[in-house]
Amino acid sequence: MVNNDCNTEGKGFCGDCCTRLQDVCVTLQGHQILLNVNLHIHCGQLAVIIGPNGAGKTTLLRAMLNELPFTGKIKFSSIDGRSGRDFRIGYVPQRLDIDAFSPMTVLDLFAASLSKKPLWLGVSSKIRQEAGKILCAVEADSLINQRVGSLSGGQLQRVLLALALTPVPDLLLLDEPVSGVDPSGIELFYRMVSNLRNTYHLAIVMISHDISTTARYADRMLFLNRSVICDDKPQVTLRHPDVIGTFGRFSLSDSDELPSP
Repeated sequence: MVNNDCNTEGKGFCGDCCTRLQDVCVTLQGHQILLNVNLHIHCGQLAVIIGPNGAGKTTLLRAMLNELPFTGKIKFSSIDGRSGRDFRIGYVPQRLDIDAFSPMTVLDLFAASLSKKPLWLGVSSKIRQEAGKILCAVEADSLINQRVGSLSGGQLQRVLLALALTPVPDLLLLDEPVSGVDPSGIELFYRMVSNLRNTYHLAIVMISHDISTTARYADRMLFLNRSVICDDKPQVTLRHPDVIGTFGRFSLSDSDELPSP
């Protein structure tokens, strides 16, 4: 079952800004990775993409970032009329290789992003305040003076999430963002992501292998295997025969609700 129209029952949907993919195909080195992908995602929605290895999940995000050639159409529009290149997209990769001995701090990382001045000239109080504010939103404000290379996997992903929100995007793309994160940090990360869609009124598309956990937070769950096989509420998607055939059965019920923040 594929439902490409947006479900606007959840909190935070306005219906005036969206990301729309129409018949998107990607072929690399003669091998077709994606075939006729159709999606329509509004701000305030958290859409989780699941699928087997090699299904094209990361390829889809890279096409949306315009990092790969594709056919079809990808259209972005915002509530204030911004579209195309003016549409802001934030991105958090699976991992980022950081030199463990680098002296760069979290504040330096934000200063490099927010300011055009060389870091050796110092960081202004305004930059520090902006960085502290967005780090606070992901419960990472205490990390502002720590060296990036000393951060744990979960801490680094929260910092990268904050960086992806600077400035606040219209669309946030997360590619298996808890890869390498310890179990205690996984639930925290998903809870923060869920809160961000309402706090900043943005659309979030996340690839995840933590199916049972993300199903409790997602508005929509998409099963992708070259094409979108199913796009519906998690309770519906997880009962699709192709999903059961790939991942087995899940115990999630229609009465399951989001965990308390």
